[in-house]
Amino acid sequence: MAQERLQKLIAQAGFASRRKAELLITGGKVKVNGKLVTELGSTADILKDKIEVDGQVLEKPKTWEYVLLYKPAGVVTSAKDEFDRQTVIDLVKDVGVRVFPVGRLDFDAEGLLLLTNDGNMAAALTHPSGYVPKTYCAKVKGKPTEAELNRLREGIVLEDGLAVVQDVEIYQTGGPKSSENNAWVEVTVTEGRNHLIKRLLESVGHPVIRLRRVRFANLVLDRSLEPGKWRRLTAEELRILQQVAKRAKALRNGDGEPMPKEVALDRKGRPRR
Repeated sequence: MAQERLQKLIAQAGFASRRKAELLITGGKVKVNGKLVTELGSTADILKDKIEVDGQVLEKPKTWEYVLLYKPAGVVTSAKDEFDRQTVIDLVKDVGVRVFPVGRLDFDAEGLLLLTNDGNMAAALTHPSGYVPKTYCAKVKGKPTEAELNRLREGIVLEDGLAVVQDVEIYQTGGPKSSENNAWVEVTVTEGRNHLIKRLLESVGHPVIRLRRVRFANLVLDRSLEPGKWRRLTAEELRILQQVAKRAKALRNGDGEPMPKEVALDRKGRPRR
């Protein structure tokens, strides 16, 4: 096997995301053939070299795993937690191989979370230039007006820059009913900034009470899947997800491709017209 960058090998082995792998390297946690390596440009051959990450020998996965988890609120989207709280990795221990979360959900948020040991796919799906859609259901205080929803569609300037939603609507049918004092709002974004949905809705005067991710790329949260439970992707889900990842990678490289038509689904999983 050819020489490849260390952070790529670490991510592909399912040890950590590409970004976390870079921090491990610069933080002095990686050795190659017994020698400490801290330069991000360093390369190695996983079949010939002994690569150690934080004391563990890196091995190339024999199989790729793709897992859809219904993350409950109160669970950390991380491999480890300094406060000893339950993590998403604790919930998927019986997968049989080491997997890691693709992106993250807030501690108090729930819903769909993809986990895999396929570092290339994870990197493609989480890079901001890939424009991978993520849809959330948010229970908010009060009921947003059409003018407030239009402000979200036009873009809100947050402390870390302009943020624009791809789609936003108040539930009328096909979801939780709005009450007199609160409403359920469905929001689709293509960014992954910290607390983005909460900050956007609060900026128009409607703080989030409850947040659930119901869709990521072409994956839709199963109504039959209970919080804390997981399942492997179906062959069709994986086929489409691989197309999405390929498109996202092409966009990152400046070679845009159209979104696969199978990804243009509404919240019930039906093709949008």
